[in-house]
Amino acid sequence: MQTSNKIFQALGIPFTALVSVIFGLLLVSFPIGIFVVFESEIGGDINYEYPLTHLELFNGTELYQAPIDISIGDVFVILWTFYLILFVIAILGPKHGFLKSLSSIISFGKYDTNSNYLINMIKWFSILVLISILINFVQEQFSIVTIPPLVDNDLIQFFYVSLAPLVEEFGFRLVLIGVPLFVIYSHKSSIKYLIKCLWNPGNLDIHDSTKAIFLIVFVGFVFGFAHIALGESWSEGKFVQATASGIILGWVYLKYGFVVSLLIHWATNYFIFSYANFISQLNFISIEAAFSHSLMSLLELLFLITGSLSIGILLVRRFYSKRVSDLEI
Repeated sequence: MQTSNKIFQALGIPFTALVSVIFGLLLVSFPIGIFVVFESEIGGDINYEYPLTHLELFNGTELYQAPIDISIGDVFVILWTFYLILFVIAILGPKHGFLKSLSSIISFGKYDTNSNYLINMIKWFSILVLISILINFVQEQFSIVTIPPLVDNDLIQFFYVSLAPLVEEFGFRLVLIGVPLFVIYSHKSSIKYLIKCLWNPGNLDIHDSTKAIFLIVFVGFVFGFAHIALGESWSEGKFVQATASGIILGWVYLKYGFVVSLLIHWATNYFIFSYANFISQLNFISIEAAFSHSLMSLLELLFLITGSLSIGILLVRRFYSKRVSDLEI
């Protein structure tokens, strides 16, 4: 017991320090995103007043010709507000606040896995980044490159990557995982219980997780395939990375619920691109060059270290789980 606590504290102290730094970076990304959209020249010849219906998303539809006075700035503010509300929910719950949960790790080497959404979000986001970087590194050794879809305008690209987490988490997690899990494991049929289980599948009595894991892996492959096959898609090199991300997001959704999986997806899109676009505007360089900037490299290093510590904590917890049943990370 004392040995395991010492190991957890040894890993937990640097982990909590890094988590605190990442928390600050995530929080600052909210005003940075507002600046990028409403105060910068990211859009070139267009700005936040660009009509929503003029996006390629609506080309060839009746809506393209409809006199609807909604701009991408209007929709961005709605998305931004929604993500901010979820971020506040993640700070406060579900059981304990962010700071109280961190102090528990530092003081006692303990962390209840269901204590705080935000710590789980940062932990698994860092693991996702670490795994994605490793996949890219291995693929590059075999000359497999990952090329993103071409978008002519950085403002429109930022709008799309801000919208994607909500759309994709609703489709791939809530619909393709949440609904089948409810059908397989639920013994009730009320709408209220359905919504509760879609919000957090942990409310289901999943006594045999084999079907759930198979479903998560299957949807993960569908998620990866969708990234290279639908619309203005990525190159084939994205398939493995997106599949791994889809499996991680599915597992997180099953274990911690919709708040955590959506915020992880938000971080991979909005958070990263808000900083990249901010750097691009400050240094008068392209968004592609911004991703090679020293600040972005520092962020990558931060997540690599945090992801490695997170995996270390998970492995230590698994090793001691049979000996110390009440110890959680």
